[in-house]
Amino acid sequence: MVDIPHMITFSLPGWVAPLVDRAGPLRADEAIAGLAIALARENVERGTGGPFGAVVVDGGGKIVAAGVNLVVPGQNSILHAEIVALMLAHARVGSHSLARTGVQPMTLGVSCDPCAMCLGAALWSGIGRLVAAARREDAEQLSFDEGPVFPSSWDYLGRRGIEVRRGIRQKEGRAVLESYRERGGEIYNA
Repeated sequence: MVDIPHMITFSLPGWVAPLVDRAGPLRADEAIAGLAIALARENVERGTGGPFGAVVVDGGGKIVAAGVNLVVPGQNSILHAEIVALMLAHARVGSHSLARTGVQPMTLGVSCDPCAMCLGAALWSGIGRLVAAARREDAEQLSFDEGPVFPSSWDYLGRRGIEVRRGIRQKEGRAVLESYRERGGEIYNA
């Protein structure tokens, strides 16, 4: 019999829950981006993962889930902050679609434009909105490969009914990426 893994687990760092609890309801896009940036910043400063954070918020501003980049500590290439937050949101609401929760629309807030994988996950997750801080170019300046995301990718999300707002608190999001570089953080997808 072949011995293949049948389960994976991951855990958020212990500092995430207290930080999220202090945030309270997030009704403005600037606040949503701000929490995603704060998660990314803490992840870098505490050395618990890469320079990316994400949060899922329901239509009333209630925080449903949060995530930070766990690629290196989790030894798993897909544990991007967006994937972590979306997986935890699905688990919390008990549905494979965040659109089927009765609370519309859910927003995915991210500290940086999503990479190709995370953009696809956002599309299929059932979110109604995407709010991003730093831009793709900011991550690429650190040599992160963001994959095949094109202007038409953003248009496609819009045609699928997902409202996209990019560049919200961009300078703050970019500062986290720069801090990661200054600290010698690993560029794990180059």
